[in-house]
Amino acid sequence: MTLSIQLERIEDKVECFEATSLKELEQRINDKIDVNKALLLEVAQVNHHVYPHFKTGQPIYTAVVHFKAKQL
Repeated sequence: MTLSIQLERIEDKVECFEATSLKELEQRINDKIDVNKALLLEVAQVNHHVYPHFKTGQPIYTAVVHFKAKQL
């Protein structure tokens, strides 16, 4: 019996983030950037929004980050 493993390179990856402060959101994104560097991904685009929490009215910060494969 032979074990066969096939590895494929990730070309695109989109991740969503949410936090109660801008500083926390930035830290979460930076942490994920570091993780994705190991996968040879870099940030291609960031979209961010702020909306009020439906019960408390406090701001909720969100971001969608598009990672793309680094060109070798």
